[in-house]
Amino acid sequence: MEVQIAVLDYGSQYSQLIVRRVRELGYHAKLYPPHVLKDLSGLAGVILSGGPNSVSDPDSPDVDFEVLEALDVPVLGVCYGMQLLNKKLGGDLKPSFTSEYGPARLCIENDDHLFEGITNDSQVWMSHSDTVSQLPPGAQILARNEDGIPVALQFREGWFGIQFHPEVTHSHEGRGILKNFLRQLDADPGFDVEAFKREVIREIIAEVGDREVVCGVSGGVDSTVLAVLLHEAGVKVHPIFVDTGMLRKGEAVEVQKQFAEVGVEIETVFAEKRFLDALKGETDPEAKRKIIGNLFLDVFFDHAGTVELFAQGTLYPDVIESATSGSIASVIKTHHNRVNRIMELKKEGRVLEPLSELFKDEVRALGTSLGIPAYALNRHPFPGPGLAVRCPGEVTKEKLDILREADHIFISTLRKHGWYDKIWQACTTLLSSKSVGVKGDVRAYEYPVSLRAVISEDAMTADWVEIPFPVLREISNKILNGVRGVNRVLYDISTKPPASIEWE
Repeated sequence: MEVQIAVLDYGSQYSQLIVRRVRELGYHAKLYPPHVLKDLSGLAGVILSGGPNSVSDPDSPDVDFEVLEALDVPVLGVCYGMQLLNKKLGGDLKPSFTSEYGPARLCIENDDHLFEGITNDSQVWMSHSDTVSQLPPGAQILARNEDGIPVALQFREGWFGIQFHPEVTHSHEGRGILKNFLRQLDADPGFDVEAFKREVIREIIAEVGDREVVCGVSGGVDSTVLAVLLHEAGVKVHPIFVDTGMLRKGEAVEVQKQFAEVGVEIETVFAEKRFLDALKGETDPEAKRKIIGNLFLDVFFDHAGTVELFAQGTLYPDVIESATSGSIASVIKTHHNRVNRIMELKKEGRVLEPLSELFKDEVRALGTSLGIPAYALNRHPFPGPGLAVRCPGEVTKEKLDILREADHIFISTLRKHGWYDKIWQACTTLLSSKSVGVKGDVRAYEYPVSLRAVISEDAMTADWVEIPFPVLREISNKILNGVRGVNRVLYDISTKPPASIEWE
């Protein structure tokens, strides 16, 4: 499938969201580092992403402007991308007196192209510290914010720049703005999940050849789709399920049953003691993730023997939050599938990650295309390190057992009241600092638990769910009366950003 839109990645946490939005609108897009633009051909358009740098910095990332002009296709600059185009075309920038992060209002002055059908005063999402001080020759202002600062420009025919992020849901009509840009292309939409599936299977067959693939499975949506995809491709695959001791209540049995139902035979390895011993005394979140990630690989090598190819269900949020996409994005947290050993294997060409350009909902669509049952695809996301990242501080079996019971009550009560399927992810965190309480007229010095339920499209942004108070009350009462070691229940009402979905 020929790539229609090249999204040049300047390090924004939202770069792949642009790709995802373009694909939603029916065009095949991929993310590339800026320096490979000269190697691309057959493009219908180019989008320059946002990024954390200032264009004014001497070492800021650049674009091969001669190559970009020679392509003779529509171009859209987003945030940093807009500032870069403005400077390349002869304009100038200046630092803002105050950085602009968060919602702003769009005051449209020209709606002939980019803003056709877009509501004046629509909310958009800003994230920048520089602003345009001088326009290039021939450029015109299409929109300003409520303070009169230009936030959308047309540089020339088919070339646009916007200071805000249309790819995030907080820009309420961002999808419509991207759709208007795509209307400028000399190309028809041609991307769908069935075509993507066929392309991925072709790529898997070509990359694997006669080698055996060791596939890490957890029972989650990503690894289930991965295993079935490899099975569909007809390659030699050895799926291994590691019970780390960090799983939810009854999960090991559920995972074995699930893979039997989708026709994939898995090998189960029980390794709770190894993981708990390795984590003993460790409290740093990054260190815990790396310990689990590296030990996970040790277990694989111990039980798989010679590993020719190691496959894992890495998704794009894992890549971008770990800042390992080849971009200059900041590290948010190191995911278990992005530890140093994985990166070493990648350099050796021994890691297979066919889902690494996808978001969760796209993986679910691919799973539906593969015939995977809905109950398996609609499971809430669960982190690779398991309950270890929901247990701040030192991880112990005692704390994990308490956490398992509280989490089971939370999830089962959400299911009972029909809320589970309305939520993107629900999780329980056992806090490390105990609190004073009263049980049976005596002092109780026990753990608090924090409940979290969020809605999201892609895990890059998330909002908390307004679960009805009677349901929260029922959950709280069940936990306080049914889980020994807990005397306080909290409900997390933080958005992402600034908070992440998981506590660690």
